Amino acid sequence: MASKHPRGLYVLFFTEMWERFGFYLMLALFTLYLTEHSKLSEAEASSIYGSYMFFVYLTPFFGGLLADRVFGYTRAILSGAALLGAGYLVFSIQHPIAFYAALCLLVLGNGLFKPNISTLVGNLYPQGDSRRDSAFSIFYMGINLGALFGGPVGEFMRMTFGWPLAFATAGVCMAFSLVTFALLRKHVTLGDNRSSVAAVFDMPLPAEYEDRPDPPAVERQRIIALVVMCLIVMFFWMAFHQNGTSLTFWARDNTDRVLRVGSWSWEIPPGVFQAFNSVFIIILTPVLVRVMSWLRARNWEPNTPAKIGIGMLLTGLSYAILVVASWSGGDHGKVGMGWLIGCYFVITIAELLLSPMGLSMVTKLAPRRMTAMLMGVWFIATAVGNYLSGFIGRFWKPWKHSEFFMLLVVTSLLAACLLLWQYRRLKLAMPPQDPLEDDKKQTSSESAVPELAGAGA
Repeated sequence: MASKHPRGLYVLFFTEMWERFGFYLMLALFTLYLTEHSKLSEAEASSIYGSYMFFVYLTPFFGGLLADRVFGYTRAILSGAALLGAGYLVFSIQHPIAFYAALCLLVLGNGLFKPNISTLVGNLYPQGDSRRDSAFSIFYMGINLGALFGGPVGEFMRMTFGWPLAFATAGVCMAFSLVTFALLRKHVTLGDNRSSVAAVFDMPLPAEYEDRPDPPAVERQRIIALVVMCLIVMFFWMAFHQNGTSLTFWARDNTDRVLRVGSWSWEIPPGVFQAFNSVFIIILTPVLVRVMSWLRARNWEPNTPAKIGIGMLLTGLSYAILVVASWSGGDHGKVGMGWLIGCYFVITIAELLLSPMGLSMVTKLAPRRMTAMLMGVWFIATAVGNYLSGFIGRFWKPWKHSEFFMLLVVTSLLAACLLLWQYRRLKLAMPPQDPLEDDKKQTSSESAVPELAGAGA
């Protein structure tokens, strides 16, 4: 009986699943709506997308701190869910003023909702509870189930009933999320009473790390290592979140999306392709865990900086696939959908190697008195990377597609080179841990589906 998870975990699972469903439904249609309905250029749509994603990933830091110190987690989640639901419904009005009002509501709602529901998952378990790791794996599966179905359902609704009802569907999903949490929140009351700065970021600091302050030289070395990692993560998210801009435009305009079986044929809507990331996360996570376990048993498992470096190399490879696809299609012609699916496959492996390591590294390297500040720097770096994902969208039309994707190859390889240059510093900065405990934590980190993937995140 002791091994069973509390009921609150499943309340949070479905609350988060419905929220992510609405988020990815909206994200799959966002730039398509701006270019097809609002008649904006790809550059303008990418710029708005990048700005929206910047604030989406920035506000959770402040929302977490406010909940921890002022509101409490359950009230923050209820308020955030209500704001998100209102935002999607306002978005469906299709008026310029309503559009920007909706984005403000969504950004504020996400800031209150996103960090605090993850906090409650961790807070359901006392420090050192062995069930905590598997709890996050279960919770992250809910995230990716929502992400998996959000895009396809959104495309079905907009093609069948139009844009307003498509976005209103996201609002209905948030209503399910809000009602689920409001009716069953008694099961998460215990989690609301456990509060810590580290819990805001889903990663409790080990007690031994809190109690043993490092010498100033060691602290300085670890802070520099974190700054290096922040620069690298900016390049990753700039590349990864092309799924809402250039990869969506590529799917719409440059991919042969028609499935043919005999005399039957069906054209896959462009917004559906984002779902491949979630499909591959669900399929590849247990595979990667087994591979890492096999390597660990032979003392071949790469350390954390090496995994992040491999992730950046794979990010570059994913866009190299589309460089070749662009050449094969004459840079602006159509090619088979296998090229785009292959890109999503490779970048998902990169995400699994890189994304789970981020928050864990901050909690390992940040001095205790600076944890909140340095976690804020990490969130800001992530937000800047998301902004850049939209900023470079201005080059989509004037450049050849092969040149645009080559830019992402080069930036990803530059990030990998930066890590290689600083590899010795990063390796030395990593704090020593008990090998058995490190194995346990490493396995749980890689078995957990990244929240920022589609986060994730």
